Amino acid sequence: MVVFPSNKAICERLNGMPCSTMRRHLARLVEAGLLQRRDSPNGKRYVRKHGEDRVAFGFDLSPLYCQSEEIARAAEAVREAEERVRRLREVVSLMRRDLAALAEFGDEVQPGLGLWDQLRDKAALIARALRRKLSIEDLAAYRADLEALLDQARNIIDGPETEEMNTDDAQSERHHHNSNKESIDFEPALEKSGAAGVPDVDTNEPMADADEQDTRHLPKIPLHLVIAACPSLKTFYQGEIRHWHQLFDAACHVRPAMGISASAWEEAQRFMGPEQASIVVAAMLERFADIRSPGGYLRALTTKAAAGEFSCGPMVMALIGRRNAA
Repeated sequence: MVVFPSNKAICERLNGMPCSTMRRHLARLVEAGLLQRRDSPNGKRYVRKHGEDRVAFGFDLSPLYCQSEEIARAAEAVREAEERVRRLREVVSLMRRDLAALAEFGDEVQPGLGLWDQLRDKAALIARALRRKLSIEDLAAYRADLEALLDQARNIIDGPETEEMNTDDAQSERHHHNSNKESIDFEPALEKSGAAGVPDVDTNEPMADADEQDTRHLPKIPLHLVIAACPSLKTFYQGEIRHWHQLFDAACHVRPAMGISASAWEEAQRFMGPEQASIVVAAMLERFADIRSPGGYLRALTTKAAAGEFSCGPMVMALIGRRNAA
């Protein structure tokens, strides 16, 4: 398996690579044992025929063929390692966002603790670190640090209930009923007719990268409180919900069955952000029997969000208060 192209032919096939660079790469392949040189007496590459016999001088590719299975296994191992790094990087990115959200939420419910500033600083440092290419060991270390910090923050936030929670409960109930009154017959005719060219189809498109989302829309309430407040979601969605993107998938799954159109859902995501919009849908599912027009109710809350007058935190805390009082 000897080939004998000229240096000029090789460089042309490599889209005009400089000859010096090409020679350096060939030398590396020979060092790696993937090629063998079969030099002619004058150092040129050619083939010589003697009747039925054929003698070629150039590069012997037989080592590449003999090692093809080993090379394939090594390539698969590299792909698996890259996939592990990608998944771990995603986990670290989502945990970092959870930590930032917990810090903001904790500063609201228990202000004055220096811990919240420390958590915010840690989340910012990890966000900067994620801009670089990190090894799997570095990512694993960040995950361990984040797990410890998240547990510490949750233990503080999930401490004894305070009077503030009861106050939030009452305020949230008033907010819910007021919004519900405003949403009666609020959904326009296109919600059912699909007018103006708006198709009523599910638009469960992949979310943008976690660290590129607009942080203004990040929920300040931890995900585990949302799941605790909205257990009905698991009745209709069998997948696991441990991260915000999984909550988004669940909301996309139940949204059509609740009578919320694609246009209302897209508008809610635009002004609330995917995470807050998903929390609202989960909370609406929990109180579904009390909501006359789910699509209109969501549009009413979206209008408030567009004006900067809405937060999903009171909705969740009201649901938790109702469950604790039951």
